[in-house]
Amino acid sequence: MIGITAYGAYIPRARLNKQAMADANAWFDPSLNSLAKGERSICNWDEDSITMAVEAAQDCLSALSDKKIDSLYLASTTLPFVDRQNSVVVSEALNLDNRIRTMDISSSQRASTSALISLLQGNVSNNALLVASEHRRTKAGSRSEMLWGDAAATVSVGCSNVIAEYLGAETLAVDFIDHYRGESSSFDYNWEERWIRDEGFFKLVPAAVNTLLERTSLKSGDIRHFILPTDQPRTPGALAKKLGIDADAVVDNQVASVGVAGVAQPILMLAKAIEMASPGDLILLIGFGQGCDAILFRVTDTAAKCAPAAGVKGALASRREEHNYNRFLSFNNLLERDIGKRAESDKQTYLSGYNRRKDLLTGFIGGKCRQCGTVQIPRDKYCVNPECHALESQDDYRFADKAATVATWTADRLTFDWNPPAYFGMVKFDGGGKLMMDFTEVEEGKIDAGTKLTMHFRIKQFDTQRGFRKYFWKAVPE
Repeated sequence: MIGITAYGAYIPRARLNKQAMADANAWFDPSLNSLAKGERSICNWDEDSITMAVEAAQDCLSALSDKKIDSLYLASTTLPFVDRQNSVVVSEALNLDNRIRTMDISSSQRASTSALISLLQGNVSNNALLVASEHRRTKAGSRSEMLWGDAAATVSVGCSNVIAEYLGAETLAVDFIDHYRGESSSFDYNWEERWIRDEGFFKLVPAAVNTLLERTSLKSGDIRHFILPTDQPRTPGALAKKLGIDADAVVDNQVASVGVAGVAQPILMLAKAIEMASPGDLILLIGFGQGCDAILFRVTDTAAKCAPAAGVKGALASRREEHNYNRFLSFNNLLERDIGKRAESDKQTYLSGYNRRKDLLTGFIGGKCRQCGTVQIPRDKYCVNPECHALESQDDYRFADKAATVATWTADRLTFDWNPPAYFGMVKFDGGGKLMMDFTEVEEGKIDAGTKLTMHFRIKQFDTQRGFRKYFWKAVPE
C-alpha cells in the first residue's frame, strides 16, 4: 500500500482584517466591500515561501516515527530564487541527509498535485516529502488581495503507516489560460470569473473525475471530502452538484479565515480533510491549472493516531489580529518607503564564508563535547567548559528543535528594522547553550526575562543590490 503517511501545515500568525483593506480602497472600488468579511493570512516581513515551507515540513516530521526521507519536492510559483535550488535550502534547514533527491516544481497552480502524483506513482522506499508553499503578491485594491492568503502545507508519501491510501489519479494537460504571470511581471493577470468557471472548471474537472471514477469502480456519491482549490466561493458546490457529489462533502477553502494559498491550497485542504475524516472516507483532490489533476484517497484507521504537532487546526488557532493595511503594503513592497540612513549599509553575503558556517546558519547546528557533555553554540575547536577545554571534541548538536527562555531582551527603535522596534537579546537553551538572537512575532508587553521561546527559520537580511536574502534562526515567544 502506498499513500500519505503524515501531513503538516503552517499559516502565518498575522491575519489582516479584510474590512481594513476595503476601507482603504473602497473610495476607488466600492465593490470591495462585498468581499470584506473575515480576514486573510499575511507573511511577516521575514517570512517567504522558503521559511513557511520549513515550518510546514517540521510540523509534518513531528508526526513521523521514521524520519528517514528519500526526497523533498518543493512546489511554489513564488520561490525566492530563480537560479538556486530552493528545496535544498529547505532540506538543509530541516537537517536532512544530503544524499536525498531535491526538486523545485513551479509554473502552474497544479504544481503541487502534479508533484504528488509523481511521488505516489514513483519508487518510494522511505518517506518522501512534498512541501507546497506560496506567498503571492497582489496589486493594492484588487480582488485577489482580498481573497488570497499566505500559507504552506506538507504531506509525506510512503508505504508504511499509511493514513490515506492512494487509489488512483487522472490528469488532463490543457493550456487553458485562466491567469498568467510573465517573466518580467510582478503580479498575475486574471481573466473573467464566469468564463473560467464555465469553460475551465465545468469542462476540465468532470472529464478527469469521471474517467478516474470509472477506472477505480467508484461512484461520485461515495466521495466524502471534495477538494476544489479556488477563490470562487460558489464554484465548488456547483461543480459537486454537476458531478453528483453530496454538497456536504465540499471542503471549505477558508477564504474568510486564511485566503486561497495558490499552489499550497490543494495540499493544505488535503491536510484539513485528513484531519477531519473518518476511517474509510474517500477524498477527491483536484488540482487546476493548465489542465486538471484528480487524485483519490481512502482514509485508514491509522490517521487518527498520526496527528502532527499543529496541523491545520493548530495553524488556524495560532493567530494575531492585524488592522494596519499600510504594514501589509510595506512588507510586500507595494509602496516605496523612506527607510532612513541606517538602512543604507551594504548587506553583501560573502559566499565562501557562508559556506564555511552553513551548518550553523541554515541547520542551526552547535556542538556537544564528547568529553564532558557541555553544549555550546556556535561550535568551536575547543570546548567552552573552563574545566575541560578539550580540542576537536564536539559532535553535531541541533538547536532548532530545542526549547529556550529569554535571559535578557532589548526593544531598539534606533537600529533599523522592517517592523520596529527591533527585538533581540540573550537566549538560554534548555539543556545548555546561550546565543544572542533576534526575536520575531513579538507583541508589545508580552516578552520578559523567563519567557519561553521556540526557534524558527526566518529571513535575516535582504541584499537588494545583488538580489540575495540571508536566512537564520530567530526566537519566537510562546
